[in-house]
Amino acid sequence: MKKNTSSNDAIEELVTARQAGDPVVLAVIVKARGSVPRHTGTKMLIYAGGRTSGTIGGGELEARVVQEALASLEDNQPRYVPYSLVDPKRGDPGVCGGEVEVYVEPHLPPLTILIVGCGHVGRAVAQLANWLGLRVVVSDDREGMATPEMVPEADFYFPGSIEDTLASFKVNITTYIIAVTRNVEIDRQVLPRLLNTEAPYIGVIGSRRRWEETRKLLMADGLSEEQISRFHSPIGLELHAETPEEIAVSILAEVIMLHRGGTGDRMAVAPKQDAV
Repeated sequence: MKKNTSSNDAIEELVTARQAGDPVVLAVIVKARGSVPRHTGTKMLIYAGGRTSGTIGGGELEARVVQEALASLEDNQPRYVPYSLVDPKRGDPGVCGGEVEVYVEPHLPPLTILIVGCGHVGRAVAQLANWLGLRVVVSDDREGMATPEMVPEADFYFPGSIEDTLASFKVNITTYIIAVTRNVEIDRQVLPRLLNTEAPYIGVIGSRRRWEETRKLLMADGLSEEQISRFHSPIGLELHAETPEEIAVSILAEVIMLHRGGTGDRMAVAPKQDAV
């Protein structure tokens, strides 16, 4: 049931959602002319999945705003939604020619890197991600690894099992998971637990041979092809990286590319040499 949210309530709820790390969209009527159900300044919140709080008038107008709000969570771009209330068959309240314009503004949690495995590569990823201004979360099942002493650049530390990490830290649509574990058996234990998260990306370190072995084990454990397709391995862009620091550049370059909608292509191509 949709509750009737006042302007102040909407702002308070927006602040609460941001503090909780919940993606949410604020929709505000910024223009209203003629016969309209709600007026300038009316606010509504739309959450991922389509749940709403408050109303800007219902009907086709509200359905369209919800659709645009969900799209804004995908590209993190605000938009204006103009609408003419002229057709009662679409749920419009009348045919008096009223017009409204709604501003739709997404509020996403900060881009977060969840690093599973605090070995050499995991620590290098944490250091570079911190330098890039990203929120860094580290997890490791080994005692003494996911600590400020080992990874001083992290914002949150979760030593222990991946189950404990997921119970304590909310993975959402801006959380990119970097699984840089020490062997295939750890991947076999960890990866299935990540499937039901909202993470848009789950990268898994390792060679193509290692990933093929991991894949076979996951299928033997009952995972489907569709589930396994959630994982990206080998991780990162092809840079022929060798050192942990170079591998970290490769991994985070892929994350930035996916988050920003890039292509990974070179910005410039060397000019062709004239034939001799």
